[in-house]
Amino acid sequence: MSYLVLARKWRPKTFPEVVGQQHVLRALINGLDQDRLHHAFLFSGTRGVGKTTLSRILAKSLNCEQGVSSTPCGECQSCQEVDAGRFVDLIEVDAASRTKVDDTRELLDNVQYAPSRGRYKVYLIDEVHMLSTSSFNALLKTLEEPPPHVKFLFATTDPQKLPVTILSRCLQFNLRRIELEQISVHLATILKQEDITFEADALTALARAADGSMRDALSLLDQAISFGAGNVTAEHVHQMLGTIEQQQLFHIVTALINQDGKTLLQQSQELSLQGRDFNLVLNALLALLQRLATLQLVPDLEMTDEDDSEKLSLLSSQISPESVQLLYQIALHGKRDLPFAADPKSGFDMTLLRMLSFQPKKITTSIRDTDTASPLTEVQQPITPAVQPVSESKPHIEAIEPKKEIYHVQEATPEVVTENIKAEPISNTALSVDNWTSTIANLKLAALSRQLANNCAFIKFDSTKIYLSLAPELAHLATDKAKERLALALQQHLNSTVSVVIEHNDAQHQSSQTLATQQAEHETSRQQQAVESIHNDSTVDAIKHAFNGQVIESTIKPID
Repeated sequence: MSYLVLARKWRPKTFPEVVGQQHVLRALINGLDQDRLHHAFLFSGTRGVGKTTLSRILAKSLNCEQGVSSTPCGECQSCQEVDAGRFVDLIEVDAASRTKVDDTRELLDNVQYAPSRGRYKVYLIDEVHMLSTSSFNALLKTLEEPPPHVKFLFATTDPQKLPVTILSRCLQFNLRRIELEQISVHLATILKQEDITFEADALTALARAADGSMRDALSLLDQAISFGAGNVTAEHVHQMLGTIEQQQLFHIVTALINQDGKTLLQQSQELSLQGRDFNLVLNALLALLQRLATLQLVPDLEMTDEDDSEKLSLLSSQISPESVQLLYQIALHGKRDLPFAADPKSGFDMTLLRMLSFQPKKITTSIRDTDTASPLTEVQQPITPAVQPVSESKPHIEAIEPKKEIYHVQEATPEVVTENIKAEPISNTALSVDNWTSTIANLKLAALSRQLANNCAFIKFDSTKIYLSLAPELAHLATDKAKERLALALQQHLNSTVSVVIEHNDAQHQSSQTLATQQAEHETSRQQQAVESIHNDSTVDAIKHAFNGQVIESTIKPID
């Protein structure tokens, strides 16, 4: 006996065997069991999601010798002939190859005649949107007033191309893409019954490559079984698909976080030697960055992959949400530019180097006694504009020569502590109004909990409870989840069990300073210094007089 491919061997023969599409199954099952049957059904959806399969099961349910029901016996002659594809009263037509009006008229000439064997004569027209306008017109009258023994089942991947006169005469069912987890679970069930060894990661990769199509997943599974000589492993699947393993993605993101260019290029070279498709690699990198951003900004969302969740949590704690967004945008542009690169590998390398170059540099700060000396911050960052204000107490303008990088040492404002400055651990008694803003600036918080912390002013700390004030107009920030995360972060910082009490007292709130107001005041001051430095600069004055120009203050930005 010749080999039967998995997509045909495991095609569902009853409604319970169909994976997904519960919203469609419910309507069909209820209609069959209650004998409320329409004369025309339209199944739409992408390839391989079950349009033809559902049509055949419906035809079998209508013509089962045991009676019309949602559970055909599968043993009578009619059921077996439908499963074998040779039931005489099930007329399957491929509209893509029979688009002419003469073909449609020939098809409809036999509509008036009673079925030969079954209860209903069922017309299954696949890719119905391919019919010509004349064919639709010929079909319209029969579809509007069909004989009682005729049922029309239409399947299409593009329902927008159907005339509204046809759509209005059909029950429409939109089949959805099958979820990744549903596909991988179904593949595992099939392999267990086929007695074939497999790895779960391999099935996840196949399901992801199938892009919501069960038929594509089964075809890829057939290919993977042949590729692995009877075994389905993650290594073989990634080699076959040209995709990248999750562990390699984690290595790339870790190297980006550590600004390790050598490791990045080594990973790229390894991917090239493995024959990976760099377009698919960028797709996978985009997907990982999206998951990282989701974990950082919506931490309460449940992760479907428990193995990856721990690694993702570790990565998310090592990179800021802003950097993740920047890397995602660079990867997106890299994917767009990949076809224009000299070769795919050089385009991918350039994307990685771009990610490396545009990441904010880490700031190292030595904090001294603020009473005796101001802290100095060395910023290893070139000044790129030819004329740009320096927002410090001694503003100056540097002119850039070609192929020359200019570095400067700027004086940091002692009141504002950036996220890159690590505060010394404090004891319970040391938490006060003076160090409140510097303390919360160093807490690892995200989303609403970060907004809550930044806008809270310190009131008092009685060793077990931290009393904070929040402006009444910002009361919506004090959600239970945000307060819980803020309290947890403070517990870890203080190494003590504490709780947070939020008070909404406007007068008390205005008497204390929050990190948000402190940062706003600092930014306003920096902006004012930048504007003054531009207006007081002799070079800018010379340019204004030479070209009869004027300074547009809205374009002046302080240097970070």
